[in-house]
Amino acid sequence: MLNLTVIILASGLPKGNDFLAGRPLAHYVVDSVRALEPANLVVVGESGTAELDRGRSGTRIYQVALAGGACAGRTVHQALQALTDRGQTVLVLWDNMPLLQPTALRRIVDRHQSERAMATTLASRPEDTKRGVFCFDASWLWSRSPQLAACEADLSSLAVVAADEGLAVLSLRVPDPLDVLEVDDQLVLARAGVEMRRRINERHMLAGVTLVHPDTTFIEAGVEIGAGTVIWPNTYAQGETRIGQGCVIGPGAVIRDSSVGDRCKVELSVIEGAIMEEGSDIGPFGHLRKGAHLGPGVHMGNFGEVKNSYLGPGVAMGHMSYLGDATVGARVNIGAGTITCNYDGKNKNRTIIGDEAFVGSDSMLVAPVEIGAGAKTGAGSVVTRDIPPGQVAYGVPARVKGSPDEEETEDGLRDSS
Repeated sequence: MLNLTVIILASGLPKGNDFLAGRPLAHYVVDSVRALEPANLVVVGESGTAELDRGRSGTRIYQVALAGGACAGRTVHQALQALTDRGQTVLVLWDNMPLLQPTALRRIVDRHQSERAMATTLASRPEDTKRGVFCFDASWLWSRSPQLAACEADLSSLAVVAADEGLAVLSLRVPDPLDVLEVDDQLVLARAGVEMRRRINERHMLAGVTLVHPDTTFIEAGVEIGAGTVIWPNTYAQGETRIGQGCVIGPGAVIRDSSVGDRCKVELSVIEGAIMEEGSDIGPFGHLRKGAHLGPGVHMGNFGEVKNSYLGPGVAMGHMSYLGDATVGARVNIGAGTITCNYDGKNKNRTIIGDEAFVGSDSMLVAPVEIGAGAKTGAGSVVTRDIPPGQVAYGVPARVKGSPDEEETEDGLRDSS
């Protein structure tokens, strides 16, 4: 662990400008800083002062509320006041530098300490010293605390003061200006987004994921993808999404906060808050909404939608059907145009379909209702009552074939078939 204190200053970005690839900008900065394993990490924000946690490395993490103005000098003074041990070196940077790499931070700290400098700056060009990254000797910086508290000195002017006193001052440059890019408007945010997408995509490709066209593949930072998976163009993987090995995703897939098992296929479909188990497939033009769960080997074809429902192993739902608030057993056939009528105007009701049932095309299942294992519904049926296992029901409303209440036909004769 370095005898180092890191202070991350709030840049004051408006809401909506502070997210990149699904994460707050500051999270990237914190991750890069924690890779150094500093003794102290102080995050200056607006949510009060508290030691949040020590982290795996033993780093003490503090959050300090900004008070009395927003000048950088005063916020550094407040951060130092929060500490009981300021360490040997103080590293100061802003929370809107998401592309900053741990290697660049380690370089400035190592050079600063090895050359015993009082102040060191890191920027893309020597003249870019208004913000950037700053490193100070802790004791010398603390001696300037009154000027900092009174906003009489900013960080760049401190380096000038040290030089005027004849003390060692270093000015370092980064090879890639993007490393110290400060996001302060939507234009710069877009530039940062292009670079972050390149880095994320490169990481996945090096881990064995095939991106057919990386420039049109959008994978957020929190997404995990297994080796051997192929991602086709215009695919968006967002939030806390997990995609297994050997999958084929896209083209035109949107997967958000979902789990996709090994060897699944998603084509031109939207998946949000859902689970696809091993070997299942969806698309084209399918939609899994929150709470949808496809079991192993489920086939869900074009123009299908599932919400808050479980489809058991081997279910076939070929096309143009809606299942909401349903539990479907194994190896069930869902015919084209099937709808679970789950909402009665006040409440959502559940439909239960047993193993190996056969639901005929264009069936309306008016919940709450249960179709027993091995039962069948005729095409166009409106099912308003439970169907016992192994029975056949048909008609509007559906009646079980052979039951005493089987409906008469339209000409008044009882159906004897």
